[in-house]
Amino acid sequence: MSQPPMLFSSARHAAQRDRIARLPADANFLAPIIAETLRDRLAMVTREFPRTLLIGVHDGALIDHLRASGTALTMLEAGLSLAAATGALVGEADAIDLPFASFDLIVWPGGLDAVNDVPGALIRMRALLAPDGLLLGAFVGDGSLARQRRAVMAEGVRSIARLHPQIDLSAMGNLLQRTGFALPVVDVEALTVRYGNWFALVRDLRAAGLSSRLAPAPPPLTRDESARIAAAFAAQADADGRVAEIFRIVHFSGWAPHPDQPQPARRGSGVTSLAEALKPKD
Repeated sequence: MSQPPMLFSSARHAAQRDRIARLPADANFLAPIIAETLRDRLAMVTREFPRTLLIGVHDGALIDHLRASGTALTMLEAGLSLAAATGALVGEADAIDLPFASFDLIVWPGGLDAVNDVPGALIRMRALLAPDGLLLGAFVGDGSLARQRRAVMAEGVRSIARLHPQIDLSAMGNLLQRTGFALPVVDVEALTVRYGNWFALVRDLRAAGLSSRLAPAPPPLTRDESARIAAAFAAQADADGRVAEIFRIVHFSGWAPHPDQPQPARRGSGVTSLAEALKPKD
């Protein structure tokens, strides 16, 4: 049976990641924000994690934090240069090949929404976790960059897919359940960033590794198309001339099943908080 065509290009992903390695450390504004939220969520967990897998070396402070916890840290990175600079293994999250039950904690600070096989990647994460191990991550989710999405549909711009599809909260929760995670929790945090022009947004997206990696690559924008998109983006500005763009950061967590874990609340009861779900078994 033939394989379905790939939605995303691994080669373009690796090139994007290596571009990050060449930029100043502060160019990627989003990485430290996501890293801080993940550190805050880890602080809710009172247990120790002897073995940790970090997918994507997005933020040096997060790496330092994990190492300071005393865990044995393994890192996975798609970019060859970035992997070489940080000592990470090279590979894609949906194709990682490591022994089962190798880790007690997997931290994934961005990128789940742009792998070719999202359920397959989650199944791999579940298999890599030891019983009662924790998967904790975040990604830019559904509802993000709404003004850019409207701008690229401006009159005179070719109708070609250029932006990634997005995963929403309910889909992510269902995916965690379907792939065997216990006590799945998904929540969202909206981050508003104000831009003076569309080109500044594009620079931020490239610095954060969020530019398109669709396969095949869409044809480059013409100068006229770029101008039309920039004008359509600027037309959505507030009174101060700046456009408020929203990044919806979806946070997710799930535990590898263990007999001693508490049972989740009845679906729809709404009584289980993130803090409660992150607590380990007694």
